[in-house]
Amino acid sequence: MSIQINKKHFLLISVFFLFLSMILFGCSSSFSSSDSVEEDSVSTSESENMVTFAWPRDVGEMNPHVYNPTQLIAQSMVYEPLVSYQDGGELQPHLAEAWDISEDGKEYIFHLRQDVTFSDDTSFNAEVVKKNFDAILKNVDLHSWLGFISLIDQTEVVDEYTFKLILKVPYYPTIQELAVVRPVRFLGEAGFPEDGDTSKGIEAAVGTGPWVLDEYKVDEFAIFKRNDNYWGDLPNVEQIKVKVIPDAETRVLAFEKGDLDLIYGEGVISLDSFKQLESTGSYETSISEPVATRQLVINTNKEQLSDIRVRQALHFGFNKQAMVEGVTSGVEEKADYIVPTNFPYTSNVEVTTVDYNVEMAKQLLDEAGWVLLEGKDIREKGGQPLEIELMYNSAESIQKTMAEALQSEWAGLGVTLNIVGVELTTQVERFKANEFDMNFFSNYGAPYDPHTFVNIVATEGFGFNEAISSYPNKDELLRQIDEVKQTIDEDERQQLYSEILGSLQEQGAIIPISYIKQIAVYQKDVSHFSFPANRDEHPFTSISIEE
Repeated sequence: MSIQINKKHFLLISVFFLFLSMILFGCSSSFSSSDSVEEDSVSTSESENMVTFAWPRDVGEMNPHVYNPTQLIAQSMVYEPLVSYQDGGELQPHLAEAWDISEDGKEYIFHLRQDVTFSDDTSFNAEVVKKNFDAILKNVDLHSWLGFISLIDQTEVVDEYTFKLILKVPYYPTIQELAVVRPVRFLGEAGFPEDGDTSKGIEAAVGTGPWVLDEYKVDEFAIFKRNDNYWGDLPNVEQIKVKVIPDAETRVLAFEKGDLDLIYGEGVISLDSFKQLESTGSYETSISEPVATRQLVINTNKEQLSDIRVRQALHFGFNKQAMVEGVTSGVEEKADYIVPTNFPYTSNVEVTTVDYNVEMAKQLLDEAGWVLLEGKDIREKGGQPLEIELMYNSAESIQKTMAEALQSEWAGLGVTLNIVGVELTTQVERFKANEFDMNFFSNYGAPYDPHTFVNIVATEGFGFNEAISSYPNKDELLRQIDEVKQTIDEDERQQLYSEILGSLQEQGAIIPISYIKQIAVYQKDVSHFSFPANRDEHPFTSISIEE
């Protein structure tokens, strides 16, 4: 049985992910008036043992089962998963202390922790797990971008602390997808509306997590206090204050004044600002491991790009190392692989890495019949110039600067690159409509990849499926992608991923440019900061404030 992806919702989530360097997922929001704290009633009982942190948007409605406007970072502080995603893609027990998978890969039995309570002291058990799943499945179309949701056949309470999930077909990423921040995290009984449909709102933000929302003023701040009844290791700090500061430069100024203890994330400040703060020596700074790969997607449907030699020539024909260092101030690093090798199933992918080689680029273009005639600056074939358009997000300064660098370098090869800046929504729409020559893209990161990335390659109407149309092995590639999601043999799965990712890259329609990373800048009295393995999680697990 072929596993189908809901195209509409895949496109919806992809808009979110493409918006990487402008901070993902959300816009300003508020709770209902009963949840909002009025200015004249805000407590001033802020602890000295508090980390103050800035975010571009309001934390949102704190509903674990919906998307915008609730912010992922805030959801992950209050709500927890059955399974957690750790470094290197290791999946570890969380609210489930263990699980069993049937031989046919369809049944998952979760053995729940028996020492967990929600923040209101009510019990976490199989009944409430099922109630959360039932709420999610009431709105399956809303959540079907997550592959396993639409494959759920039934859920069952086996006993008080044992929960069974039954799928229609095997789908190996199920455990990995249970680690994502939304929608499969668990709301306490008191948070459910009377009809159980959380898509319309919740009664209270009751979770099992290490933090509880304590004070809140719409579009200004949210204070989370430590959940002293937390079942796991208690956080070192007593409070986290999230200040809403939409402007990046204002965040920098607030940090320099000492009003913030921490700046963290992707695109929260410019890379120039990050390097400037780092250069002062007055602050601590950290850069994460790769969280995604910045890529160029080449449309092989376009005649001038259908020849693999042209695509390879373009890859050889720009100095990736110099461009990444110049554009990102060395924060990002040159990428040799289309999915970072610190993700599951990616460390054994064998591809021919491409180093800057102008002569090789020119040779390949000559072999493809694109010749540079005497007295001409642009290569021609059959009287047609070698002219290509590159589309980029006009709000993304890194994409724009990289596009300008490519334009300059490829001009030296005899290639005209026209660069066109468009709004994000236009970029996505043109990509999925196959109305582009080249486009910037980035894959999704942990805990979504590699399976989410290869899923979209196989999904018609998204952009990738059409872009690789001239691949001679396209049918075999799509068959392998369908197979890898259902295989229950670990060795076979690894081999399939190696072949899929290797083939996608070798055919040259996806060119890796750089590895995107998260940054953090923090005051000298902040210690034990570490980046979460899950790209969307909060970073407050081990952080401390020194007295």
